Amino acid sequence: MKSWCKNLLAVGLSVAFLSACSSSDVEEEPVSELVEIQATVFPEISWDTNVGEGVGDYYSQLRPTVRYGKLFVADRSGVVVAFDEVTGEELWSQNFNEEFEQKLRTKTKGLRLAAGVTAARKKVFVGGETGLLVALDEATGEVLWSAQANGELLSAPTVAEDVVAVNTAKGAFEGFNVDSGEKLWTYESQLPNLTLRGTSSAAYEAGGFFVGTADGKVAVVVKNNGQAAWEQPVFSPSGGNEFTRMADVDMTPLILGENLYVASYNGNLVSMELRSGRIIWSRKYSSFNELAEAGLSLYLVDDHSRIYSVDRRNGLELWSNSTLKNRELTAAAVVEGYLVVGDLEGYLHFIDRSNGDVVGRIQVDSEGLYAQPLVVDDKIYVQSRSGKIAIVTLSKQETKVEEDTNASAE
Repeated sequence: MKSWCKNLLAVGLSVAFLSACSSSDVEEEPVSELVEIQATVFPEISWDTNVGEGVGDYYSQLRPTVRYGKLFVADRSGVVVAFDEVTGEELWSQNFNEEFEQKLRTKTKGLRLAAGVTAARKKVFVGGETGLLVALDEATGEVLWSAQANGELLSAPTVAEDVVAVNTAKGAFEGFNVDSGEKLWTYESQLPNLTLRGTSSAAYEAGGFFVGTADGKVAVVVKNNGQAAWEQPVFSPSGGNEFTRMADVDMTPLILGENLYVASYNGNLVSMELRSGRIIWSRKYSSFNELAEAGLSLYLVDDHSRIYSVDRRNGLELWSNSTLKNRELTAAAVVEGYLVVGDLEGYLHFIDRSNGDVVGRIQVDSEGLYAQPLVVDDKIYVQSRSGKIAIVTLSKQETKVEEDTNASAE
């Protein structure tokens, strides 16, 4: 079955219409088998542990974050844990289902976390499928405040000075006071009949939140009042049914200098002027993954797990790699001279940024990786579907050869 079927969110459509996703008439596309590679970089797991029960087969974009000398991790089951960034020692743990037992008494499934983790202003922000947004003290894990958003929270909160903003699955982009949790404003966008299950996090620059919408636009929402400064379509949906008209922007707009870059599902990769939203160039790509960048290149993983390098000045394609097609790749991250992506079998693949060749590989967890790897100081932090948290580091070929030679001499 095509991977997008399991990630669709229906709103106001009949069950009969949606049953096409599970129909035997839908042709399955084969998952690319892994082939032997000429490795020149050798990843190693330097630290790992487990947090909670993992996310299983559920949609989630929970991923670790590193700040204040700590590694913060959240699990779908409602657990948030802080580790010492250097030693890996657990510093504190918070269980939301115990903390919010009274609020969740009528909810048979408890609090399911799906948004976060964001660390800023000496706080840790996470949100859940119930719409609950919570701020924790980064030093102790104490709950400082909680607030209720209008819809599921499926992407990481964005903190800008005195406001923390969240994008809900109901099309409401909402701002809360970062210190008290008071709701300040709501910006409503149009929600199509059918969307991908997911929302974009916002980027913040010069007093405005830049956020993608489910109807294929980028909007700039003014931090002080929640009003839109401008909206610009990334792609104008067309087609004979709701599936072909899906055009979600489910990635965080990437701001580089005076331009921003964003892609839509079923649509385009575009470069826009930051101030006006005027489109500078547009190229046909379909993606719901975060963009990565280095130098003058953008790196995009499309909805069939093909990887592209694109010149950000003009949108011209520099190289492409289809050897990992349909392996449900995560968004790419940049580490040194490589891209790193995870896949459905828990492998991390390392790709030479100059030509797109796969030059390294390691399996972290056979249950699979689902969220973009986090790279901090050349350490790669990943979270698996089973709840495993791992730090992966790299060694080059010459280092490996030297170690093997010394071992032989001994």
